[in-house]
Amino acid sequence: MAFCSLVSLFLLLLFTAMVSAQLLSTFYDTSCPNALSTIQSAVKDAVAKESRMGASLLRLHFHDCFVNGCDGSVLLDDTANFTGEKTAFPNQNSLRGFDVVDSIKSQVEAVCTQIVSCADILAVAARDSVVALGGPSWTVKLGRRDSTTASLSTANSDLPGPNLDLSALITAFSNKGLSTTDLIALSGAHTIGQARCVTFRNRIYNETNIDSSYATSLQANCPSVGGDNNFSDLDVQTPTNFDNNYYVNLVNNKGLLHSDQQLFNGGSTDSQVKSYTTNSDQFSTDFAAAMINMGDVDPLTGTQGEIRISCRKIN
Repeated sequence: MAFCSLVSLFLLLLFTAMVSAQLLSTFYDTSCPNALSTIQSAVKDAVAKESRMGASLLRLHFHDCFVNGCDGSVLLDDTANFTGEKTAFPNQNSLRGFDVVDSIKSQVEAVCTQIVSCADILAVAARDSVVALGGPSWTVKLGRRDSTTASLSTANSDLPGPNLDLSALITAFSNKGLSTTDLIALSGAHTIGQARCVTFRNRIYNETNIDSSYATSLQANCPSVGGDNNFSDLDVQTPTNFDNNYYVNLVNNKGLLHSDQQLFNGGSTDSQVKSYTTNSDQFSTDFAAAMINMGDVDPLTGTQGEIRISCRKIN
């Protein structure tokens, strides 16, 4: 009898551990039932004050998931023990919105102390930012925990750069378990936000697969020398609306970044890009699915990591 009881206890503990290590949309329903509404309200306020903030919060989640997995590492400040990811080349002078994340975290902490991770806040804020700018919604799976370290080298090596060719983009996403469909759909996030002159200067002065009038208009704000931190909209048509115009731009050779135009450049991804120009509903569906897939990239769960009190530093 004692042996059977021990076996039953072992199986119960094993089952509990398996459940606790999974991401669930209902993760905070009991422990912090007001978490999602608190995040949503804070995001709506931030985007209402500055529409660019929606793109910034979405980018933070993307960059977080693409380094060591969706673990909030991108939010950590440098310490004496390690250099964080904020100064990595793809992040430096590019990522913003850290103060908004701080504000959201403070508001969440006020309704439930040390329950909701910074990684989950990023995941929910990304969804709510897209919705606030007119894009699709999706059910965010929750239960991520926060890392206690960050990796500058991984951020420099793993984040897809603006000068990558199509094959390198496909490989970068495949290395994270994401498909080519995910790549094309997630790239549609460039329907909002801006990029620095230094990331697209070579394209507008030296590449031939770019609309000439578009290139000329960009050169006015991005000189051949200097002005590295001058910004231009990633979507020349509707830069503050989450829609399918990013793909319309690509078909018209008006992709801002080299990596953008690679998706429509006579290669294997042309057909999917073109389909999104006429079927915005399909883009919305695929984007939502791809965001869920990206949110599943190597999260810390169960007893891994911690729940940070401040998103900028470990406890």
